[in-house]
Amino acid sequence: MSDNGRVTRSDVPEDPDFSAVLRPRLPSPLQDVVDERFARHGVRLALKRDDLIHPDLVGNKWRKLAPNLRAAAGRTVLTFGGAYSNHLRATAAAGRLLGLATIGVVRGQELAGRPLNPSLARCVSDGMRLHFIDRSTYRHKSEPETLSAVLREAGAEDAYVVPEGGSNSAAVRGCMALGEELRGSADVVALACGTGGTLAGLAAGLGPGQRALGIPVLKGGFLDAEIRALQGQAFGGLRGDWSLDDRFHFGGYARTTSELDAFAADFEQRHGLSVERLYVAKALYGLLALTEEGAFPRGTRLAAVITGAPPAP
Repeated sequence: MSDNGRVTRSDVPEDPDFSAVLRPRLPSPLQDVVDERFARHGVRLALKRDDLIHPDLVGNKWRKLAPNLRAAAGRTVLTFGGAYSNHLRATAAAGRLLGLATIGVVRGQELAGRPLNPSLARCVSDGMRLHFIDRSTYRHKSEPETLSAVLREAGAEDAYVVPEGGSNSAAVRGCMALGEELRGSADVVALACGTGGTLAGLAAGLGPGQRALGIPVLKGGFLDAEIRALQGQAFGGLRGDWSLDDRFHFGGYARTTSELDAFAADFEQRHGLSVERLYVAKALYGLLALTEEGAFPRGTRLAAVITGAPPAP
């Protein structure tokens, strides 16, 4: 890794056994679906089934974690997340599969004295050591002084650090392959966004005339700047045609409503697909709303990236 934190392709060593151990299904399937709600507007819908890449590193978790795990080169991997973080669960599972030590820095010091919820218990069963910090410190975790203090307290000064959600320049470059797999297959590629890393890489990998559309699952309108910064770190500037629509967060991260739940249940019944509620359902709902608003000309080919699956119990 260079002094400024940028990871380039030459920073990520090739390991011929890496994919053999994790056995990803790549490229992920692109599944056409027939849905009259889109068809009546002359819009075709396909689902990019990234949820089928790997049972433990589901969807964009594989694409973002794989280059970081290679770069760790056997070192302990330390990363961050909330009490129900899919990213923590994926990192812990990868550590188990690859024989890497993992540390999860969890938001919420008050959780340290309580029984672990199923998500954190799964992390521990996969070998992850949990380190709880207070919420104020967590908000400043990216600042060098705070990060150094957290690493010291966790006894992990030499660990390879992966940011919350896995979004850094290595992850952005890893997600370019998602766009490359979709070249020529869709006019608009849409996905739900948490930290913006997947969209940053997707947009860079798409071909001419294709557009990436992000549906943020958090409110606050901060993702535009985050994606610009990630593309700057990964590529030295903006790449691809991308935009965000902030209207479909349903109250913010980890929030759902009865309307969203009903939509997701209906989509599951129509298409035989389990719809993850916190990300995927919001993206699909947003795509249908935009279609009904006339946002896409007749003949538009839409691809919705299924970035995750409902967590296993």
